[in-house]
Amino acid sequence: MIPDADALLGRLAGPYRLDRQLGQGGFSWVFAGHHDTDGTPVAVKVLTPRYAGDPQFQRRFRNETEVAKRLEHPNIVRIHEVGIHGDIVYFAMDLHPESLGTLLAREGPLPEARLLAIARDITSALSYAHAQQVVHRDIKVDNILLAADGRAILTDFGIARVATAGGATGTGPNMTIGTPHYISPEQAQGRPVDGRADLYALGVTLYKAATGELPFRSSDWFELARMHVEEPPTPPTSHRADLSGRFERVMLRCLAKHPDDRYPSADALAKELEELMAGRRQTRDIAVPRMRATTNRPRAVPPARRWLRQAGAVVIVALVALLVVLLARR
Repeated sequence: MIPDADALLGRLAGPYRLDRQLGQGGFSWVFAGHHDTDGTPVAVKVLTPRYAGDPQFQRRFRNETEVAKRLEHPNIVRIHEVGIHGDIVYFAMDLHPESLGTLLAREGPLPEARLLAIARDITSALSYAHAQQVVHRDIKVDNILLAADGRAILTDFGIARVATAGGATGTGPNMTIGTPHYISPEQAQGRPVDGRADLYALGVTLYKAATGELPFRSSDWFELARMHVEEPPTPPTSHRADLSGRFERVMLRCLAKHPDDRYPSADALAKELEELMAGRRQTRDIAVPRMRATTNRPRAVPPARRWLRQAGAVVIVALVALLVVLLARR
């Protein structure tokens, strides 16, 4: 049995030699490597020994390759080969060493123009995947790669599912799938999902990339799930004042609690982003997401509106008092 990732360095996985470890997921290691004959650089994902012999995880691993292989798009990672080499279960894909997650860790929140370009690329990938009836279900900063030519590329279709008429099929009754800080309210509730769940996760991703903060944070899974379902996100401009109102509204619409209150499709979001990048829309023209109430508590009145109401009441009282004084003098 392979003791750890370091034991694989320098070894072959099929025709690919493993040069260095790039990262580790829930059930696999990812290496930078190269084709041993022609030197083509690749990323190689290898199932860890704990799961390599598990039929369920081998099925999940194959699912990722089968789904990704049939999605041929410039913003979706390209799969080269899948195979088994001795005790190594692997697949090779295009190498893009930088992810949005590593870029944020190094540089912090990104300029709005860069974020719009990344959002446009990933939305284009989602438009294509959703048209093929594939829901990714795990959009996050670590699953967005950045190519040398500037493209953002979607990867890791390990928990993607083919959508059905009732939503994406799951792996069991009421099973919650996804990364807790990025899952949609419907995923948190174990309900069927469609492509709009990916738009919610993209909203979380953009929020993180724009502000350096996640919209919801908790070390307790149940509290985090409750926040996704019930709590409104803090407006991004509260964390970063230089963000435009129009971009903030796009993020908040993606983060709407009910799928019907988000963009109806990745195509609709893509159109919005293209228009924003072209500067053809004013902030006031962008639809504000409706916030469906999850409790019967009255909505809080914004401070500015409360001040206007109070000022109006004072003026009315003053006018009445003046009228009374004038009448009394007659």
